Amino acid sequence: MASFLTRRRAREGTDWTDWLSYLYLVLGVVVMFGPVLWLGASSLKSASGLNAFPPTLLPWEQASTHVPGYADPLPLVRLGGGHGRVMAQVRRMGLDAQLVDPVHGGSIVHIPFRQVAPVERLHAAWTNYSELLRRFNFLGYFWNSVVITVTATLLTLLFNSMAAFALSKYRFRGRDAIFLVMLATLMVPPTIVLVPNFLIAARLNLVNSLWGVIWPGVATPTGVFLLRQYMLTIPNDLIEAARMDNASEWRIYWRIILPLSAPALAVLAIFSMMWRWNDFLWPMVVLNRSSAFTLPLALFAFQGDLQTQWNYLLAMTVLTLLPITVIFLILQRSITQGIASAGVK
Repeated sequence: MASFLTRRRAREGTDWTDWLSYLYLVLGVVVMFGPVLWLGASSLKSASGLNAFPPTLLPWEQASTHVPGYADPLPLVRLGGGHGRVMAQVRRMGLDAQLVDPVHGGSIVHIPFRQVAPVERLHAAWTNYSELLRRFNFLGYFWNSVVITVTATLLTLLFNSMAAFALSKYRFRGRDAIFLVMLATLMVPPTIVLVPNFLIAARLNLVNSLWGVIWPGVATPTGVFLLRQYMLTIPNDLIEAARMDNASEWRIYWRIILPLSAPALAVLAIFSMMWRWNDFLWPMVVLNRSSAFTLPLALFAFQGDLQTQWNYLLAMTVLTLLPITVIFLILQRSITQGIASAGVK
């Protein structure tokens, strides 16, 4: 990795194209990971830290302390810049700040507000996560998302691979026409079929059910196309040899086609998991009971009409993105190899 990143076009020194390449790579990293880094850092800020101006990347917050005679902690300020005396601010009245001694309390001192600066400290508000898990049904929504994602992905692999097997290895009248009609459905926007899908789900009593989210998207034209193109590269001689050994069609599919299609199945599985985990529109239509919400729906419902606790919302967003990010990082090599092998074959 180090030798790859330090490659140069010029044999001696650094060419101007090398600098352009490094600048392009750095900008790409900032554009791709900058928002994610800002999200993770902001999830560790308190509510006051999120409202601070100008905004900061790290979770800085104004330090506070308990002062005798005051029930609540008072924020600390510093007089006259960076090396002045530290005082506790009771309140701000117009252009004046009312300060007291942070150790002994005592009488209030009036100082012009522009002469004081807040005493800040680096503090990560891990309570955003602990309070979220304690006060919010995050684990319930997480479980709903896991059930939908895993079940829908397994059914997608099963039905799409069966359709791809039939369209790639069987010869029957109208096969190509069926395949073209299936591909043509990719041009239909998903929002057009929302109402028909909802009416069907309502007739089947699937509203407010996890199965109502799972079944409508089980068969996907993209998955059938990907698997069919890959299965076309599997030699037909293997299937004919299995039939000569009296193997059933189901056994040929299960013992020969599926193992040989593992790279394409891995790609489809990862794409299906990412789509199902982040799906929002269809679950919002078919689910209206909070106990059946998925994580994206819970994030949307967490926003209040008049006030939103952004520190908890950002923490919940991080927890929502974390599982699918970990899965993608673990299986990214399978994605690359699967797409490459499918494209080469």
